[in-house]
Amino acid sequence: MTADNLPLEEFDHGVMPVSNEDGLDKSASDLAPVFDVPVNISAVLGKSHMSVAQLLKLTSGSVLELDRKVGEAIDIFVNNRLVARGEVVVVEDRLGVTMTEIIKTEDTGA
Repeated sequence: MTADNLPLEEFDHGVMPVSNEDGLDKSASDLAPVFDVPVNISAVLGKSHMSVAQLLKLTSGSVLELDRKVGEAIDIFVNNRLVARGEVVVVEDRLGVTMTEIIKTEDTGA
């Protein structure tokens, strides 16, 4: 098992210091109070728009055309917020996602 696919609980939460705007070092251990907060993660392969009539005509084996090309990056959302892009991978006969780009958004200060 590589570090890329370690379960979260196997990471050392006290390493990786980062300086914030005040110049003070912060580490992953500072986030300990939120480690157990559940989040919803979605990997979106693509989207398609159709009418209800078209939806009702779908059956097992129907092909649904998406707005992405084969090999194009997929979007990764956390709590409905775009946070990264990645690629679909196969790990031990199961589908997974590897992140290739982290999306940085400007904080609105709200």
